[in-house]
Order: sequence, then C-alpha cells, then structure tokens
Amino acid sequence: MWRHFEALSAIPRPSGQEARVREHVVAFARSLNLPVVVDDIGNVIIKKPASPIGECRACVKPCSGMGDRRGVVLQAHLDMVPQKAADSSHDFSRDPIRPRIVGEPVKATGTTLGADNGIGIATALAVLESTDIPHPPLELLFTIDEEAGVTGARGLKAGLLDGAIPLNLDSEDEGELCIGCAGGADFKVNQTFATAPVTAGSTTTLRLDVGGLRGGHSGVDIHLGRGNANVILARLLDAAVAVAPVRLARLSGGTLRNAIPRNGTATVVVDAAAAVAVRGAIGALGEAIRRELRDTDPDVTIAVVDDVAPATAMAAADSARLVAALVACPHGVSSMVRDMPEVTETSNNLAIVEVQDGRLAVTCMLRSSVESKKQAVSRILLGIFSLLGATCEVTKGYPGWQPNTSSPVLAMLPEVFGR
Repeated sequence: MWRHFEALSAIPRPSGQEARVREHVVAFARSLNLPVVVDDIGNVIIKKPASPIGECRACVKPCSGMGDRRGVVLQAHLDMVPQKAADSSHDFSRDPIRPRIVGEPVKATGTTLGADNGIGIATALAVLESTDIPHPPLELLFTIDEEAGVTGARGLKAGLLDGAIPLNLDSEDEGELCIGCAGGADFKVNQTFATAPVTAGSTTTLRLDVGGLRGGHSGVDIHLGRGNANVILARLLDAAVAVAPVRLARLSGGTLRNAIPRNGTATVVVDAAAAVAVRGAIGALGEAIRRELRDTDPDVTIAVVDDVAPATAMAAADSARLVAALVACPHGVSSMVRDMPEVTETSNNLAIVEVQDGRLAVTCMLRSSVESKKQAVSRILLGIFSLLGATCEVTKGYPGWQPNTSSPVLAMLPEVFGR
C-alpha cells in the first residue's frame, strides 16, 4: 500500500487534471492482464475475477472458490485538494508531492498530502495485485473530480458495475466506518458596486493581512472551531467601520470551496485624520481574536500596515453594507446529529470572498445530512445577500446519504475489523 502511495505522490492530480493518474492506474491494471474500462467522463473501472478453487481460505471445507459470492466494489477518487502554504512555490499541475515522516504520521512538505484520496487508491491497488487475499468478484471504481464537484460520480452510467456491495475508501481514520454522509451545495454570490477615484493626499490606505491559520477540510474539520480568514477579515473590517467611514478597495480570502480559508487580505481607504482610530480598533480586535484562537490556531497572524493608494475604491456606505453582510454570513457548525452528538449534521463554510474593482464574488459551501436543514441554510444566505441586491445561485448540489443501521454488510464489517 505504501509503495503505491509513494508512486501516486509523484503524480500531480488536482481536481480536473486527473489524466496522468488515470493513465497510471490503467497501465497498472493492464500489467496484471486485468480488464479495464475508462468511461465517457473519465472514470476508471477495473475488474478482477473471484478467487478460484483452492484459494478460498474463508471456507472450512472444499468449495468451488468465491465465484458465487456477491461482488464487491472498491471505490476511490483520483483527484486531491491542492492547498499549499502561503510561502510555497509548489505548482500542483506540475510538481510532485514531497511526503515526509514526522514521528509516526506521514506529512507533506508545504502542501496537502493527497492522502484524500491517495490512500484509498493505494489500498485498492494493493488488493488488486495481491495473490494471497481470498475475494469474491472485485471491481475497482476510480472516479474523477470528487473534490471540486463530484463530477465522476454524477456522470457514472448505470450498468457499468456488477457488484452488489460498494465500499467507499474515502475515509479519514483507520478502523472507523462511515455509514452516512451530509449532502452539500455551493452558494454563490455576485454583485457589482460603483467605485470612485481615491484622493491620495487626504486619505490613508491600510492593508489588513490575516495568515497562519490551520484551515482544513470543510467537511471533516469544520467542527474543530478553527479560524476562518474571511470571517476574521469581516470582523476586523466591521471594527473599522464602527469608528470611521471606510472605503473598501480590495478583499481576497480563500481559494477552494471545500477548504477553510487560511489566509486573507483586505485593502481599505480612510480619511487621514481617522487612520489612528481605525488602526486602534483593528489592533484591539486582532488581539482579542488571537486570544480566541490560542488553542485552535496558535500561529495566527493579524497585521494592519500602510499600503499604496489604489486608483479607486467603493463608497463608504456600500462598503459598510458589504461588511455587514459578510459579518452576518454564518460559518461553522449550526447543528449536530441528535443520535450521534459528536457528528456534524449541518454546517456552512464561508470559503471564498473576492472584491476587486467593485466586483464582489462569494462562494459558500453548505452541508447537511438533513435536506430541509440544508435548504434552510441556503435561505439564510439568500436573505443576507439579497439585501445587497446581489445575484445568488445554488450550484453543485448533491443529496445526503442516509445511514442504514440494519445493513447486513454493516453488521459484518466490525467483526472483520476486530479480527
């Protein structure tokens, strides 16, 4: 498994750029003389016949092998989340991931590791090449673009798979079984505000920088209470607006819909006479936020520095309305599963915020295993941003996976893991 994972780490595979890793798994299957199919959308399906007679150690008496057993589908996705440290020059379309062992765990150098879902691919390939694991008919399904839109799973046509028992290998913790999943959707906001020239002589331009946050996957780490750079920027801007008219020129935070933003920056213009008060308000709140995050994000950095005056900026009134909307935008967990209070039920990630030349673009990723609650969060977001007169759109929606606690496969798996 680790041999396969190391080979995968050398292959760039951000979402939408899975061609090279697809070629890798196809070539590997063909080296084992196994049938392989690449479907119309780019998913890969590899089939391995059941263990023949004499290889089925699961039976205590002679049998005809495992050909009469129900087939099992092992599924993983080919793409990975391309996140990197702010000072990294890594190019995910070209450069290999550089794994390193830090004590017990394996980590990456300046980037995400790609274990989501490289470890699932590696596990499936290890099973595929094994000669000593008795098994029923096996099918390996490798889907594309899971992280950016679940495109591969959406486009998978009926009839390509024969197996009756699908096992998804996109898990986070060894020895834990996932029997349900939240549904999700993207909520996108677009608006254009008027801008006006900036008079450099009578104004001061300040840049707010937020960094050093741990971030994380919005579907896995949202309950940990880690800082969100967009949320922090909105709070700092709100503190500035409270003491003086502020004109917003630029704002940029977050890069991926399913990643909690780790870095962000905003540029504002204020009257020169108000600059000291604005600095003080931002500085005081910044200290409070650092204290709030001392356990979850001890390395957070918050700075306000002088900047070069932009050519234009939004009006103070529009800036205040936009900041108010961002402050009101929910982020984090809104409810936990009633029967499993340690499991997140409904959440929202204020993932990407961009303001440039008066053009606003916001992307939130909302999740819930209860469809009505997912829709309720969507309506909350609509209510907030419609007050700006913004265009709002829900995209890439997908349903939740409701747990089946009476599944015979579920009853079998804990027994197998406990051996």
